[in-house]
This record gives sequence, C-alpha cells and structure tokens, in this order.
Amino acid sequence: MAEGAASSAQQKGFLGAIERGGNKLPDPVFLFLWLIGGLILISIIASLAGWSVVHPAEVDEATGAPLRIGAESLLSANNIRRLWVEMPTTFTHFHPLGYVLVVMLGAGVAERSGLFGTAMRAGVSRAPTSLLTPIVVFVGMMGNLAADAAYVVLIPLAGIIFHAAGRNPVAGIAASFAGVSGGFSANLLPGQLDALLFGITEAAVETVFGEFTSNIAGNWYFIAAMTFVFTPVIWFVTDRIVEPRLGPWNPARAGNAKVDDQGDRPLADDERKGLRWAGLAMLAVVLAWVLFTVGPGTPLIDQTAIPEARLNPFYQSLVAGFFLLFLLAGWAYGKAVGTIDNHRDLVKMMSGSMADLAYYLVLAFAAAHFVAMFAWSNLGLILAVNGAALLSASGLPAWALLTAIILVSALLNLFVGSASAKWALLAPVLVPMLMLLGISPEMATAAYRVGDSATNIITPLMVYFPLILIFAQRWDRDFGIGSLAATMLPYSIGLMAAGLAMTIGWVVLDLPLGPGASVFIDVPGTVDPTAPAQAE
Repeated sequence: MAEGAASSAQQKGFLGAIERGGNKLPDPVFLFLWLIGGLILISIIASLAGWSVVHPAEVDEATGAPLRIGAESLLSANNIRRLWVEMPTTFTHFHPLGYVLVVMLGAGVAERSGLFGTAMRAGVSRAPTSLLTPIVVFVGMMGNLAADAAYVVLIPLAGIIFHAAGRNPVAGIAASFAGVSGGFSANLLPGQLDALLFGITEAAVETVFGEFTSNIAGNWYFIAAMTFVFTPVIWFVTDRIVEPRLGPWNPARAGNAKVDDQGDRPLADDERKGLRWAGLAMLAVVLAWVLFTVGPGTPLIDQTAIPEARLNPFYQSLVAGFFLLFLLAGWAYGKAVGTIDNHRDLVKMMSGSMADLAYYLVLAFAAAHFVAMFAWSNLGLILAVNGAALLSASGLPAWALLTAIILVSALLNLFVGSASAKWALLAPVLVPMLMLLGISPEMATAAYRVGDSATNIITPLMVYFPLILIFAQRWDRDFGIGSLAATMLPYSIGLMAAGLAMTIGWVVLDLPLGPGASVFIDVPGTVDPTAPAQAE
C-alpha cells in the first residue's frame, strides 16, 4: 500500500496533472456553497444590467402578450426572506431526496442481509471459462443495483475467479471494474441511480416550465441497450488488449495485501434456499404490480387521462415498487440464511441504510439550495433561452448537441466524481435549454449518463479507485496508480466510442428511451433543432 501511495504522490504527466488539479477542488458540499456565492454575485450584476428574456411557455394574463422575465438579485428583500423562511421546505422538497431515501430503505435490507453479495457470487462462480469475461462484466453492470456492494464483493471476486481459471487475476479485476464503474448506468432494470438523476432532472425542468413529474423508467430501454452494447466492448478490450498486455500472472510478483478469499467458495445450502425465497418474493411484487395495473379498478392506470398519460401513475409508482422489491427479497433471503431473526433486525438494517446516506443528505442540502436559488434568480431561464437561440442559429443537429453534452460530462467527471453532484450543476441549464430545442428531459439525462460512466475508471479522484488499486496489488505488488489508469484507459476509450455511437443512432432513429419517454418533446415556444435557423 505504501508503494501505491508513493506512486500516487510521484505521478507525472497528464494523469498527474488531473490528480493534482482535482485534489485542489473542495468537497462537493463546499463546491456548491462556493457556487452559491458566485451565483449571488452574478444575479446582482444581471439584475443591475437588466437581463431579461421572453418566457417561451407563458403569457401575461392581463394583456395576453408574451411574458418577459428579468433577472432577480438574490440579495433582494424577497429572495433573502425566501431563503431563510423556506429553508426547511427547500431541503425537504428537493426531488431526488425522497426518491433516494425510499429506494435505499429497501436496497439497504437486500445488501445487509447478504442477498446482493450472494446473488453476484452465484452469477459468476460457475461461469464457463470461454464465457468468463462477459459473464463477469454482465454481472458487474447488473450489480450496480447493489450500489457499493458491487465494488466490495464482485471486483475482488473476479480476480479470484480469473486466477482459478488460469488467467491473469488483474485482468479479471480490470474487466469487473470496467463493468461495475465504466458501465455504471447500464442495467436491465431502473434502480437507485435512476431515482436520483431523474429527481434532479425534474427539479431542473421546473425552474423554467413549472410543475413536472419525472418518470423513473424514462431511460429504461436506453440503459438496457447500453448493457448489451457495453458487454462485448469490455469483453473485446479485456481479451484482446488488456490481458495480452498484462501477460501471464507471475506468482513471484504477488503482493501482501489481505483480501478475503472466501468469495469463491461454493454456495451453501442455506444460501441457495435464500436465493429461492428471494426470487419468490420478487415474483410476488411483480405480480402485485401487474394486478394493480391490469386488475379490477386498475389503480395504476388513470382511465380519465388522455391515452399518452394513462400510464403515468404506473411510472410514478415504480419508486415504491423497487422499494418493496428489494425490501421483501432481502427479508426473505435474510430469514432463510439467518441474517434476519426478527422484525428488529429488519428495522436495524433499514436504519443502517439511512446512516449510509448521511453524507448524501449533507450534499443534498447544499445542492437543493443551489438549484432553488438558481430558479429564484431566473438565470436558468435566461441562459436556457439564449443558449437555445444560439444553438438553433448554429444549425447543429440534435445528435451533435448531445454529443457535446456527453463529452463535457466525461471531462467534468475527471474532477468531480459524484454523479448527482455533476448533474445538479449541469441540469438546471442543460435540461431546459434542450427542451427549448425540442429535446426531451429523458434524452438529456441519458446523454449525461453516457459521459458520466465512461471516464469513471480512469480518474484517481473516483472514490473507489484506491480500493481497486489495493485489490490489484494483492496479485501484483508493483501495480501502481499509473498502472491502473493505463490499464483502464482502453476500456474508457472503447466505452466512450460505443456510447457516442449508440446515442447518435438512438437520436437519428428516434427510438423510445423508455415507457412513455421519447427523444424529442413538444414544448410551447420550442424550435426544431433540426430545422434551419430563420432570421427574425
């Protein structure tokens, strides 16, 4: 470990510059506080300068004329009063907060009962040698539903399994890391990340267009496709580039890092029983939701709404659905294996999952006020309208605009690791701006996710990067931070290229992003991003 630390301190060149620059950034909580300070200053200047725009979706109720909105100083009496009086409301009404807390109440039980760890072991322990890489990668991407457990359980387990198969264990760690972190947004099911990001997207839309309800399944088809696109990319890079470069594993280079080798043991009888019980519990939840949707009374279908909106209650119920899915599956597994004896154990696990979110709550407090104050100043509306006009005049097609967003997100990810923190910074401007160009909030979110995932695996500022380095040093004591970054760079390039190609194809073909979610959206006052600009 000391060697790894030394390597980090002595890192030179581009990667060293990224590390040194990123280390100078404040914690994301204080980053938001500094940004709030800058926002206050800009709002004062904008108010004095008389910045204003015509609102794209509202008219003056008295005259019927287009409504002009001006910048407001955040030090005005009204905004100062709003800041202090509405502080509890600003925090508790931050959209991602409720979504994340509800989903994590269930996911915390599934993780602490051992369900997630056992399910991941079961997914890779009996993989055929010829299919070992894609199975490890696929389970890694699916393991993102388990959040931190995928890093702690699956990645070291992949090294053990590769070693048992006579392959270089560091290649297994690299492939698993690429699946878990490089494929961070890829999954066959929406999960915690969807709840978190779409909560921020919802808040961003409301800064300009008023009340809006996000759809947690708004990227479902897109992230499922990412799973099938990214798996062969990581498979190819592992078997054709990374493993040949690493060469055969040399036992003489083995390090002394202590890693639990129990991950490769066969599943015990009670664990198999637990997985069966968990499967039955999950099936029960799925059947219940089917009944709620198509059964008597159809409580999750609004029969009075227009056809396009009738499934909105179903989409909005998915947060509660995933909460129950994880909770009941984890409870069933825990009862079978003995990790849950009674209801007190269940409550303790749910409480523990809330304790794990302590830092997120602090971050959410700062982010909530940044987003709210951005809306109070009207700067988000002004930037969005002017940005949309500028981009419309540029004549760039929608796919080119989204490509730029992917690249900006990937670059920012090198310095700010938190997916929610970055999206809370970008969304208040990008989402309304793209809506004004006819691009849906779901598509903006999907593009951000592509860029956010691809560079996770090459930045030393990623919170799990040091942990992955320790896992690798178990097998190669000389494996430093530069070695890990260089090993993961081909994955990052491959995932970025595949993600860009997939996004461009999705936009050009105008494929649905998820149930009820499309690439383009009709908003009053929007312009067609594919149409030529017209002179005023």
